Amino acid sequence: MDKIALVVGATGITGSRLAEELVGHGWQTYGLARHPGKTDNSVIPVKADLMDVENLKIALENVYPTHVFFTTWMRKDNEAENIIVNRALVRNLLDVLSEKKTVAHVALVTGLKHYLGPFESYVATGVFPNTPIREEQPRLNHPNFYYAQEDAVYEAAARDGFTWSIHRPHTVIGHAIGNLMNLGVTLAVYACICKEKGTKLIWPGSEAQWNGISDVTDTGVLAKQLIWASTTEEAKNMAFNIVNGDVFRWSWLWERIASYFGIEAEGFHGEPRPLAEQLKNDGQLWSDMVKEYGLEQHELFQLASPWHTDLDLGRPIEVMVDMANSRKLGFTAYQNTEDAFIQLFERLRYENVIPK
Repeated sequence: MDKIALVVGATGITGSRLAEELVGHGWQTYGLARHPGKTDNSVIPVKADLMDVENLKIALENVYPTHVFFTTWMRKDNEAENIIVNRALVRNLLDVLSEKKTVAHVALVTGLKHYLGPFESYVATGVFPNTPIREEQPRLNHPNFYYAQEDAVYEAAARDGFTWSIHRPHTVIGHAIGNLMNLGVTLAVYACICKEKGTKLIWPGSEAQWNGISDVTDTGVLAKQLIWASTTEEAKNMAFNIVNGDVFRWSWLWERIASYFGIEAEGFHGEPRPLAEQLKNDGQLWSDMVKEYGLEQHELFQLASPWHTDLDLGRPIEVMVDMANSRKLGFTAYQNTEDAFIQLFERLRYENVIPK
């Protein structure tokens, strides 16, 4: 087999969907994670700690990937620590794989903070990029762990001769339990709690996000772009934005989400009302709902990541991006955003994660 994939972060919101897509395309697929768990889709689990080089060598002893898809990161207390740790994650893996001399392509998933900087930086400076955000925009003069990860890929590519691609989604929508950046599942859980309490679905974010034009990235579209870029010669050694291909306003979509769950919506009124504050006392209520409705045993903040959803929806600017680089080269995948949310909600109901 000439296509052997190593998905790094295979249990995450991006990596899990990518692994499914690769298997569906006939790739031999290894899924690396600290806690791989069980898979039922022919993904070969690899249990490894990216911060432990000797552990990595042992875990990857019999793995000879042709393509590496790096979809994970670690959150630390500040950006300086983020840079140190997340650069090491990439460098350690590629150093270990360098000895095998089998890697032909490395794809790295980063995100919108490439253009905005860490949240505290762009809020503090008040300097925002023009939208739609384009791939040609240069790096900012702020420390950014995404830049450190990219540089680790570039250095290894120069040393080992593989090609690379960088993928920059934002506000990723997909299925994953316990993920740090899971806006879709967070909104589903929040809506169910609102329904249980008899309250409205209150918009938590900024006025700019409420009224502005937005787009988001479904994990299926991201997976398709990752595979396309790794197998299309013209797409090698390039960076790509990736979103669904449609645009919307949260002032419209918020009503649609509320309607799906049979509750009323309430929009922006003067200032953000963060989910972290709205949900902070609802842990016991969710535990009671788990028992009452016979749901899967997940704690509230194992499912929901209100802090990250607040970052996404609290941006002080509208956010939409341009996909010129991949569109010009023939990448045409599209996903309707409302459908992406509804499909996720239906899956969560089917899996008994939220009440039916």
